[in-house]
Amino acid sequence: MPTPDSNNLKEKVRRLPHDPGVYLMKDRLGRIIYVGKAKDLKKRVSSYFQPSRRFAAQQPKVAAMVDLIYSFETIDVKSEAEALLLEGKLIKQWKPKYNTDFTDDKRFLLVRVDLQNEMPRFRLTRFRKEDASTYYGPFAHSGFLRKTLAQLRLRFGILLGDASPIRQADGSWMLYDDVRSEIYGHPNHLSGEEYRSRVENACIFLEGKSRDWLVELKADMMAASEKKHYEKAALLRNIVFALEKTILKTRKFERDHGVFNGEKARDALRELQEKLNLPAPPRVMECFDISHISGTFVVASMVQFSEGRPDRQKYRHYKIKSFIGNDDYRAMEEVVGRRYRRLDKEGKPLPDLVVIDGGRGQLTSALKAFLALGMEPPPMVGLAKKLETLVFCDEREPLNLPERSEGLKMLQRLRDEAHRFANTFNAQLRSRRMKETVLDDFPGLGPVRRKALLDHFKSISHMKKATPEELRAVKGVGDKNSRRLHTFLQNL
Repeated sequence: MPTPDSNNLKEKVRRLPHDPGVYLMKDRLGRIIYVGKAKDLKKRVSSYFQPSRRFAAQQPKVAAMVDLIYSFETIDVKSEAEALLLEGKLIKQWKPKYNTDFTDDKRFLLVRVDLQNEMPRFRLTRFRKEDASTYYGPFAHSGFLRKTLAQLRLRFGILLGDASPIRQADGSWMLYDDVRSEIYGHPNHLSGEEYRSRVENACIFLEGKSRDWLVELKADMMAASEKKHYEKAALLRNIVFALEKTILKTRKFERDHGVFNGEKARDALRELQEKLNLPAPPRVMECFDISHISGTFVVASMVQFSEGRPDRQKYRHYKIKSFIGNDDYRAMEEVVGRRYRRLDKEGKPLPDLVVIDGGRGQLTSALKAFLALGMEPPPMVGLAKKLETLVFCDEREPLNLPERSEGLKMLQRLRDEAHRFANTFNAQLRSRRMKETVLDDFPGLGPVRRKALLDHFKSISHMKKATPEELRAVKGVGDKNSRRLHTFLQNL
């Protein structure tokens, strides 16, 4: 049985940086047996290999774990908060034998904003759903986050999860019907557009894009201190600290098959170059996915990774235009053709690798799109999910990379991101369509008039703002129906 070379371990420890990060302890078979976080990687990891302190200071369980350590790996991060988030992510992923802190599937808090609703509210949640909401986080400091949301309500006048706004007869909204309407210090009656402006400002702050508020608070804090109003200064200091901790940029380590820091991403791309016989590492990769519900709401997504990382500004989603029904192959051919016809027209380069979510059928459909355009396709592979098999456009046999392959993890991460993006768009369309079907409950409107109304006003929310006269302007909607429809819409 091989044993760890203590000199090699000590030399590896000596090369560690004094930076925050996460460390993974492995046994002789390469299995991860413990994941830990550190404010200072060098100090923390070295403590495991100091005989004078080892058994006196550690519990028997930890001492037993140390005896099994054969090697270790570290991942540098930017802050203690990132280390905490990444530690939890990796423990859930690998379920190491000697970790207990996260075995209850504890998750960090997110802020969910249901922007698809007319009056969005800000709620705390631990689960990110495939819906049309916008999520911020995860946030490592739950106490600071809760204080931040309370301050956001006071600053911007947004609604939290405890609010139930009431629509008024004139189409405006009353946010609260109790003493909160006075406590929070903002107009309690307003239009939907005015409230949306509040929401937008709060979201911009959560994204860390606006710090004017922090500048104001710090100025108020200094002024209070100079006037010897120390209690007020201390309160403002605590608020500033909470806000800064909340909007501190931390990377999100979710939906990830392995963590790709710079060096690991480069290794994964070099492996893909070798295994897929590419001329160079695929620094720009694009992946397509089709999403539908039993042939309805058929949509597609395209996501792009650059240097192994998501480039979300390049993401695209598509509605299927060439047919109605359930045909993944035709849908794939359409969206691949639309994507690369546009790049060709704009004179932009093709990606280094195109990944198709699916097997040979989907890949062949993507190839047909290039042939129809008269374009030379870039390297393409299909990733069939059942066995994570790679299929090729040429005569090469299908390929299965090892489960621990960094290249495979990179492709899985790319594919899963395309799948998530397609499903999110699908959910948005379904939500929009469900709102549109409320017209089915209004007697006296046939399919032709319903379509005319939706074509004219574009959405139910816009239709609700219309006067009876504006409704009557739509062909086929008479005076009586326009007044009845206006009343019906106001009561939704």
